[in-house]
Amino acid sequence: MATRMNHRVRRFWACFARSDDGAALVEFAIALPMMLVVFAVIVEGGQMLINYQNAITGVRDATRYLSRVVPSNICPPAGSGSVASHTGKVTTIVTQTITNTSAFGGHITVNSVTPSLACSTGTYRISPVGVTSVTANLTITFPFGNIFSFVGSSMTSVTTSVTDSARAYGT
Repeated sequence: MATRMNHRVRRFWACFARSDDGAALVEFAIALPMMLVVFAVIVEGGQMLINYQNAITGVRDATRYLSRVVPSNICPPAGSGSVASHTGKVTTIVTQTITNTSAFGGHITVNSVTPSLACSTGTYRISPVGVTSVTANLTITFPFGNIFSFVGSSMTSVTTSVTDSARAYGT
């Protein structure tokens, strides 16, 4: 009777040993959505950082340009106090590289570029002093944004602004 019981127990355990053949596939199917989300976050994060850095560089270059082309006495009473005429050139500097190609990948849209001027009074050599600013409003879209729905988020784009300022040195 004991040998018969041992035989049944061995058969029972042998049945379990054969049934774990598909376990790896089931575990992979459970882990796949999490791996896709991690992959998407890495790719999207890298893409967003590169595009955002390009936007910061473009706005900084546009601000440097604007601070050099407007006269140092642009603020009233001596000057006109407006930089609106430079909007086209500033927009080109923000959105294009030096070789006239787009500074951004296909996943970033420049909604608007706005140059502005602020006049600061104080004990400066030239008072009031002109401070030029350039603000770019951007929308960054995520191509893998739908993968975030696995974790309950529907983030497909981010809208942000980049601003830089510099003193107007003039020509």
